[in-house]
Amino acid sequence: MKRRFDGRKATPAIRGVRKVGLARALSKLGYCSRKQAATLIRQGNVRLNGTAPRNPETPVRMGVDRIEVLGRAIHAAERIYLMMNKARGLVTSAADEKGRETVYSLLPRELNWLAPVGRLDKASEGLLLFTNDSEWSAQVTDPDQHLDKTYHVQIGAIATPELLDKLERGVETERGEILRCKRAKVLRTGGKNSWIEIVLDEGKNRQIRRMLNARGVEVLRLIRVAIGPLQLGDLPKGQHRRLTAAELASLQQELRPARPAAPALIH
Repeated sequence: MKRRFDGRKATPAIRGVRKVGLARALSKLGYCSRKQAATLIRQGNVRLNGTAPRNPETPVRMGVDRIEVLGRAIHAAERIYLMMNKARGLVTSAADEKGRETVYSLLPRELNWLAPVGRLDKASEGLLLFTNDSEWSAQVTDPDQHLDKTYHVQIGAIATPELLDKLERGVETERGEILRCKRAKVLRTGGKNSWIEIVLDEGKNRQIRRMLNARGVEVLRLIRVAIGPLQLGDLPKGQHRRLTAAELASLQQELRPARPAAPALIH
């Protein structure tokens, strides 16, 4: 066996076995998030084939190398896929530096290591996904998927045909950026405000609020009601449930296969 320059034995290569960083390996195995894994590694709580590396990027041969956390061997965990009806006022984060309440306050302790799939800002409500399947999460949030996301928005104005047309054709923000939605329609109208449905197939930061703000329209409430074929339905506010096999299959049908990584250049 070859030795490294520092005198230690090098890890033998095995054909067909993919290597990933140690923190990512723990995330892929469903043990915890990559950020949490990096902390555990730097604290010396993770052992790889009997040693305790402190570098979260230490390469791991998935399915070959033995990983232990606090003396317990880690194997692939059950894949979990949840939907939550996020309440307004919660931050989509595991911890908030300002001490604000987070979406994890709505999850039981045994599920608080799941990672959110995308985000909803503090003032927004509705459908938020969680999983320990990092590859699935990356696929769902990949901008190239153009996966429809449907929102019901209460605005402090009467929704006119001109406003809906402008949202679909494109609105220029104060920064000169052109933002548009895929579809917009009126759901219902009151004396001074309206509920409209907006469908996005791209996920730019605070896109709906920025579009409406550029038109001088106040957003009173913003609720995400669907991601692709996944419907929030009558899930009570603040509650969560597992996705069904049928829901997962339906979503998978709308997702394009992950693109293969570009081959490395040889110099």
